[in-house]
Amino acid sequence: MSGFFLSGNSCPAVKNILILDSEGKRVAVKYYSDEWPTNSAKLAFEKSLFGRTLKSNARTEAEITIFDSNIVIYKFAQDLHFFITGGDDENELLLATVLQGLFDAIALRLRNTFDKREALENLDVIFLCIDEVVDQGMILETDANAIAGKVATQNMDASATLSEQTISQALASAREHLTKTLLK
Repeated sequence: MSGFFLSGNSCPAVKNILILDSEGKRVAVKYYSDEWPTNSAKLAFEKSLFGRTLKSNARTEAEITIFDSNIVIYKFAQDLHFFITGGDDENELLLATVLQGLFDAIALRLRNTFDKREALENLDVIFLCIDEVVDQGMILETDANAIAGKVATQNMDASATLSEQTISQALASAREHLTKTLLK
């Protein structure tokens, strides 16, 4: 995440990342703030936000809005709606960069297919992308190629040769093979 400098004690933070379908239903969501303490509060926020942004034309570029004292950056692609929420004191450009990095990384991993079925079939990839971008609300990475590259190595096929795997992947593969062997 080169190019972003923090001043003072403030650290940019994301309150949530939402990916909803064209009807406003959850595809993938992550909340990093206690602002929405219950699942029903989260669902109500998602429904209200979706209703507020539905008539927007955020297909070519990300749009910015203030909603419930939060800055929301959002973008639509085919039948998926992407949202990044930050506090009203967050930098809009930084949040937009987070959204674009996540959006582009998912596009790279899903080969620019943004339909709900494809997203649900690759939910693991989407959540890995989200986890590479933000951890507990802290922004980690915004470069789409770096995010997609890290996700590709984490999501590597178990049948790949050991030289193509990271140590943790190789250990997981060996553990899985040993378990299968012992259970026979």
